[in-house]
Amino acid sequence: MNRYHWVITEMEKRMKEGQYRPGDKLPSVRSAAELYGCSVSTILRAYGELERTHTIYSIPQSGYYMVEKAEDPGAAASGGKIDFASASPDLNVFPYLDFQHCLNKAIDQYKYNLFTYGDSLGLDTLRRTLVSHLAEYQVFTGQERILITSGIQQALEILARMPFPSGRTEILVEQPGYDIYQRYLEAEGLSVSGIARSAAGINLEELEERFASGRFKFFYTMPRYHNPLGTSYNTEQRRAIAGLAARYDVYIAEDDYMADLGIGRRYDPIYAYDQTSHVIYLKSFSNIIFPGLRLGAVVVPEPLLETFRSYKGYTDTSLLSQAALEVYIKNGMYGHHRHKIKAMYAKRIRAVYEALGRHNTKGLVEPSADSSGTYIQFKLPVTVNLERLVKRLGGRKISVVSGNSFYLPAWKSREKFIRISISRAGMDQIDEGIQAVIQEVERGSGW
Repeated sequence: MNRYHWVITEMEKRMKEGQYRPGDKLPSVRSAAELYGCSVSTILRAYGELERTHTIYSIPQSGYYMVEKAEDPGAAASGGKIDFASASPDLNVFPYLDFQHCLNKAIDQYKYNLFTYGDSLGLDTLRRTLVSHLAEYQVFTGQERILITSGIQQALEILARMPFPSGRTEILVEQPGYDIYQRYLEAEGLSVSGIARSAAGINLEELEERFASGRFKFFYTMPRYHNPLGTSYNTEQRRAIAGLAARYDVYIAEDDYMADLGIGRRYDPIYAYDQTSHVIYLKSFSNIIFPGLRLGAVVVPEPLLETFRSYKGYTDTSLLSQAALEVYIKNGMYGHHRHKIKAMYAKRIRAVYEALGRHNTKGLVEPSADSSGTYIQFKLPVTVNLERLVKRLGGRKISVVSGNSFYLPAWKSREKFIRISISRAGMDQIDEGIQAVIQEVERGSGW
C-alpha cells in the first residue's frame, strides 16, 4: 500500500472510531502532514479524495470538516446529548455540495481575478447582485452604499470605533442583548449603556428619553427574532424607532441577521421606515449557508460612508467566497436553501411549544410568545438558582444557556431566564429535552 492510500485508510479508521465526529474540524493540512508523517501534497490528495466521496467538505480560508449525512440530523451524532445551547446553524444541512459547485463555477468565470487583493468595498459583481437581493427584504439602496465585511461582527466593531457626525461617543444596546458584541464593547473600554427589552418589545417613551439626552451616537438593535428573546418588534415599534432616530439624530444599527428565518407574519425592517438616512442595515449570510463563510453586507447611510470606508481600509474577505456567494444567490440556490431551513426550524419551534403544552402543567416556565427563528426565552420563577439549573441539566446531558450572559455587568433589573435554541436539537430529542427542563425547574422551585 503506498503512502497516499495508507493515509486515506488511517483517516477513515479514525472517523469510524469516533475520533472525528460529524461537524468536527479536521487537522489543518500541515498538522495532518506531521501527524501522519507524510508530505503536504499527500494530505491534500487524501482530503481531496474524502471530499469527492462526500465524507468531508471544505470551507475556503477555514479548513476541512466532517459531513453528517442524516436527514434530520440533530440527534444522529449527538452521543445522547441534547443541545439547546448552540447558536450555530445545523451542521447537517450545510449546502456544502451546492456551494462547492458555486466555488468551481466562480473560478471558471473569474479565473485569476479571484486571487488578487481586490476592492476593499467587496466584489463589484456581488454588490450589484445584492442590490436586487436586498430589495426582497424591502431594503432599497444603490451598490455604492453596500459594503462586504468579514461577517456582521466586523461591521459592528467598525461602527463602535469610528466617529459619527454628531460627535457623540456612547452606544445604546438592548438588555438583554447580543452577548458577544457587548463583551467586545466592554473589552475595548467603549462607552455603552443599556435599555430594557422584553418579549413584548421596548418602552418607546423610555427610548425617546434616552435619545433626547443627546448622549448616543447609535442604538444597536435586533428587531427580528431577537437573540436571546426570539421575538420581533411589531410594525408600530419599527416605525416609531425610525421616527425617533430622525428627530434626535441618533443612528440605528439594525442587525437583521435572521431576516431569512422564521415563518409567520413578515415585518419590514426599520430601514424601510427611514426617511432621513439614519438606519445602518446589517445582514449576515452565516445562518443560511455556514458560519465559516464569514461574509456579511452592510448598507451605510451617505453621511457615514466615507468614514466607514476609511476605517474598513483593506480587503479582508475572500474574493473566492464572495464570487461563490454571488453565484449561489443568482442561480436560485440561496432561495431554495432558505426555504428548506425555514421549514425545518419552524417545525422544531412548534415542537417546543407542543412539548411545553404537555409538560409545563404547573406553568412554572413562561416562554416568550410567538418566537420564531431559532430562539425561545424561558422565564423562570425567582426561586430558581440559574447556575444550579444549568449544571443539573448538564448532568443529564442537556445544554442550555443562562440568561445572565446577555446583560451588561452593571445591569441590575434582570429577568431570570434560560435561552432555548433549536438549531442543533433533533426533532426526536425535543420532547425529552423540554420534559427534563421542566422537571429540573420544578425541582429547583421546591415543587
